[in-house]
Amino acid sequence: MAPQPLPLADDAPVAVWSAVVNGNPVRAIIKSHDVLLDVIRDGIGSLGTKRGCDMGTCGCCTVMIDGKPRLSCLTLAMEAKNHQITTVEGLSDGHYLHPIQDMFAECGGSQCGFCTPGFLVASAALLDGNPTPTREEAMQAIEGNLCRCTGYQQIIDSIMSASKILSEGSQIQATTEPASDPHPNSRG
Repeated sequence: MAPQPLPLADDAPVAVWSAVVNGNPVRAIIKSHDVLLDVIRDGIGSLGTKRGCDMGTCGCCTVMIDGKPRLSCLTLAMEAKNHQITTVEGLSDGHYLHPIQDMFAECGGSQCGFCTPGFLVASAALLDGNPTPTREEAMQAIEGNLCRCTGYQQIIDSIMSASKILSEGSQIQATTEPASDPHPNSRG
């Protein structure tokens, strides 16, 4: 008689997890071994943070924890319990995009868009701590993020343009003002 496979059991203890995500207090029931990426996406529904490699090599899952960029696929959720977490959704201020978001659109820093959230968060973390980085500092800040579309030049240009906006204290116009659907009959 062939040996029977053992049933898989996930008997990891569960806990109440809480944090402030994008300025909002949140709570979720998680398992002690859950990674922050899963809690952000599946537990609280913040889908802007992307799952790329699950090994910490692509940077798609970058979030800020207490203002510092971290790879959420390599961070246990319990390490971030009761901390301030910022995802790409938390970079804007209402209708006002963070300058790095505006400049990614303006300078072509985003191509297919999959890696964009990680680049935006890593770049915003740099600019929050150093609003006038050199090109070399900008390159160092994003060295853990991979992009297969842009060649990085447009991303660096976006960071430097956002830096200029921040250092001049310029205000960016709200780019997402509420408006009626221009094609109300096209929803088949």
